[in-house]
Amino acid sequence: MRLLVAAHESELVAFEPEIAGFDRLLTGVGKLRATYALTRALDASAYDEIVVVGTAGAIDPDLEPGVYDIDATVQHDVKDLDGVLGQHIALPTRVSLSWEGVTIATGDHFVDDAAAVATIRSLGARMVDMESYAYAWVAAQFGVPIRILKAISDRAQDGATELWDVAVIECSRQLRAHVREVYGV
Repeated sequence: MRLLVAAHESELVAFEPEIAGFDRLLTGVGKLRATYALTRALDASAYDEIVVVGTAGAIDPDLEPGVYDIDATVQHDVKDLDGVLGQHIALPTRVSLSWEGVTIATGDHFVDDAAAVATIRSLGARMVDMESYAYAWVAAQFGVPIRILKAISDRAQDGATELWDVAVIECSRQLRAHVREVYGV
């Protein structure tokens, strides 16, 4: 059995309520909610794989619209004791996944300005979201394989917050088509 995970219910609007071979988990937005909900789900049941679907801002101008596998995740909203951005005092700097794809930076705020994008790009990320690091870290703690699929919803620039509300519907359709293609359901 696989666990289909999303942060926001809008990201699942194109998905049927029940999909054969998948349980479903809606975690809520942000790293703490993602960590809490996924930990509870993995503590309650055994899964062969976690499949995360969601939206992300593209911070690399060369990324075309579409769905991307995530190969690693970093945090863009933490600093270590020396003030080094992206370094946490107790968590790994980077959580790598088993897929070829793009690196995503996770933080607890919606990125929508050029200055923030430039800073985050310095961490080696090409996309930005609010949950992937938490999902990847929790999955690693439980030893469960995880695949994170992200559809580009915006360019993480001025006005991205308003654009997300419209773009998320199309992103959900793209994600559903991708899951159907990859998993045959």
